[in-house]
Amino acid sequence: MNRFSLTVSAVIARVTGSALAPYQSAVVRIGFSLTWLMFLLREFPHRQELYGPDGPWDWELARQLIDTNGAFTTLMWSDGQGWFEAVYLLALLSAALLLLGWRTRAMSVLFMVGVLSLQNRSVFMGDGGDNVLHLMSVYLVFLRCGRVWSLDARREKRAQEARARGERVTDRVGPALWAVAGLVLVTVTVTGRFHSAWTIPALLWAAWAAQGLWWAVGRRTKSAEPRVLLDVIGNILHNGALVVIMAEACLIYATAGWYKIQGSRWQDGTAAYYPLHLDYFSPWPALADLLAGSGTMVLLATYGTVVVQVAFPFTLANRRLKNILLALMMTEHAVIAVVLGLPFFSLAMIATDAVFLPTTFLHRVGGWASRARGRLFPDVGRTAAAPEPRVQEDPEHARVGFTA
Repeated sequence: MNRFSLTVSAVIARVTGSALAPYQSAVVRIGFSLTWLMFLLREFPHRQELYGPDGPWDWELARQLIDTNGAFTTLMWSDGQGWFEAVYLLALLSAALLLLGWRTRAMSVLFMVGVLSLQNRSVFMGDGGDNVLHLMSVYLVFLRCGRVWSLDARREKRAQEARARGERVTDRVGPALWAVAGLVLVTVTVTGRFHSAWTIPALLWAAWAAQGLWWAVGRRTKSAEPRVLLDVIGNILHNGALVVIMAEACLIYATAGWYKIQGSRWQDGTAAYYPLHLDYFSPWPALADLLAGSGTMVLLATYGTVVVQVAFPFTLANRRLKNILLALMMTEHAVIAVVLGLPFFSLAMIATDAVFLPTTFLHRVGGWASRARGRLFPDVGRTAAAPEPRVQEDPEHARVGFTA
């Protein structure tokens, strides 16, 4: 019983004492924000047909559907062209700033608003990758995903150095963002613009109130206990969101794998042959014909896909086997992006898979990036090329509002 109690206590201390997997969280943030940003940029010339008020799925049809399903989208607040352009540009800007890790907490909320607003406006325009991005945009709100590889991390490091020198650090941007966000939320609520189900509006209000409380406790209380308590709550939400993301990835692969097993074409090893001969999925016809012309390649691709997807959730307890299957899945998605012309679906799945990447590998990648930056920008990279310190939890994190 004592051993069991000690084990439970150690697990609780680990879950509440730190935000786990900071590097994996950063890669997930970078992956999904980059995917969405690239998609918005590619579709910028076609944005009117996809999401505009005069597109094939026009504003009135979208209104009728949203009145039925209660989905959240700011594009239903007005049918004006100017409002549509503003929302699209806001989605672009929030994705770019989240990618850089600037004011990560605020940008993760705006990122979610942008994703939900555009995707829920035209629900028939998406694919499986859009569904994954849709879910992950909500999960990112709960992640402390800007603690490494972000402008927030650099600003926090500089703030700690300034405090160590006895200087006073004042953050004016965070409270300004909070005040503007509060004004927008009050206006939208009072004017009755929230026509969706209560979940997203409640999440927006909760995120706004939590950031205000976080800032007030960090600035106004002399005792460390309130800051530690908020830090523990943040760690629990972060770690819980990580578990949800991992479970989501396992469900996606397990469901896809078991459904494939039931298909006759997957059973006889020919399923991979057919999409290679569809014009819609053949951006490189010569490459598709080359792959489809090899019976061995088709057989390996068909059976290999099923085996990897079904087996992956069962390999999480074995680190080495898990890493092998993870590399195979990421390679498979990269091949799908090139051969079948589905880059954004593949990027979304690779970003999801990144939550399982080993920390040692990410440390190595960070070192490579620092050295490359040092060679490209010698003056800037003198300090950046040094090994990156390991992230540790510090009550001072509670001093930074609208960040990681």
